[in-house]
Amino acid sequence: MPVFGLKYFILQQRVIHLYRHAIRASKYIPDPQARSETIAWFRSEIERNKWLTDVAVIEEKITMARREIRQLLPTSQGL
Repeated sequence: MPVFGLKYFILQQRVIHLYRHAIRASKYIPDPQARSETIAWFRSEIERNKWLTDVAVIEEKITMARREIRQLLPTSQGL
């Protein structure tokens, strides 16, 4: 079993913050179907990567997710 340090738990909180931000920003998508698909896609990405333990890989995934959210949801510039 891997030993998780403080950095890992900080990254966990960043992922949660990123998810909440994406949910809030998706409210500005006018089409309800597109909104639900966007939320489902983002949630599936988090679920797919929830078993990662390498801090560098997690940081890279967070960076990529931020970039994708900024492209998909223009109201998320404060991220």
